[in-house]
Amino acid sequence: MPQPAIAFSTRPTSVGVARLGELQTPHGVIDTPQFMPVGTQASVKSQTPADLRAAGAQVILGNTYHLSLRPGAERIERLGGLHRFMAWDGPILTDSGGFQVFSLAHLREVDEDGVTFASHIDGTPHRLTPETAVAIQEQLGSDIAMAFDQLVDPTLPPVTVADAMERTHRWAERSLAAHTRSDQALFGIVQGGTDPELRRRSAAAIAELPFDGIAIGGLSVGESKAEMGATLQVVADALANDPRPRYLMGVGSPLDFFLAVERGVDLFDCVLPTRVARTGQLWTSAGRLNIRNSAFQDDPGPVDPRCACETCQTFSRAYLAHLFRAEELLGYRLATLHNLTYTLDLMRGIRAALADGSFASLRDAVQARYGDAESTTKPPITDR
Repeated sequence: MPQPAIAFSTRPTSVGVARLGELQTPHGVIDTPQFMPVGTQASVKSQTPADLRAAGAQVILGNTYHLSLRPGAERIERLGGLHRFMAWDGPILTDSGGFQVFSLAHLREVDEDGVTFASHIDGTPHRLTPETAVAIQEQLGSDIAMAFDQLVDPTLPPVTVADAMERTHRWAERSLAAHTRSDQALFGIVQGGTDPELRRRSAAAIAELPFDGIAIGGLSVGESKAEMGATLQVVADALANDPRPRYLMGVGSPLDFFLAVERGVDLFDCVLPTRVARTGQLWTSAGRLNIRNSAFQDDPGPVDPRCACETCQTFSRAYLAHLFRAEELLGYRLATLHNLTYTLDLMRGIRAALADGSFASLRDAVQARYGDAESTTKPPITDR
């Protein structure tokens, strides 16, 4: 029998259905729960691989739709695959392009076979089907690939949400049939909006298929925190006895991690830490800090005295405030490096708290600093 592309081992904790895990991939081990910085176009914006390693990243993300348009999956394959192309030797997960089915609604047409996009770059037509989405990811050579799915606005009529969910299930089967790389894992995606019955049905349908892991899609698209939590609970209950890794797609504000980890989520990705960094919003152990605020122009202290990142160890708040006012590119890099370090340190802290029983106190401390949590609304397509 062929060996699976990944191996996942877990141990239970005293916190709900949260678990501590170790995900082994062809390019290294991922400690879970874990956050994955988003490198949509083979680049985590403004960060080098050395920056990412310094921040504590173990795995990063790439995107099928964007990389197929530019520079093209064939070119990346000729140049040695995505790892070599972007000089990242750690694990990579690639999204299949399903989010673009949702976010590029004005530029696409969906039918039973797949989706036709008008390129957001030059308007040329491009086609993604379950088979082509899998083939592109095989050319990219990611460690973990995603089945092609149809994400829709959860506020649409229930029949529309149900139709998209059922199509996602059919596309899941086609994605599995098309997948040929034994050194690449393939995850299925649970959809169904915020309807509990649809989510139960979708989780059961995806769990019946021989995927290497299960993703939870269709959240963080504008629903409330309460709706997100309730939906995750439904999926957690449906997957209670499933040992495979669970990946919550597109979620990444500090409080969201706690809400989801308690419900058994192992992997996260989101552009939020890097996107807000480029606006000057920094996440710190004391809460949010807007470096554009005039109060920081004469502040000689570090962004966060408890942070070990290069930004905090080398530069002052006054210097970063100057960089942002001068629109110097270095400011974006330093702010992004800090926010990624904060996020990955928080995930490390969550793992430690799960192990030593201090999860509730850590959650309450972060709640006190980030009680006005970031909106769950997805960022614009230009950031994805």
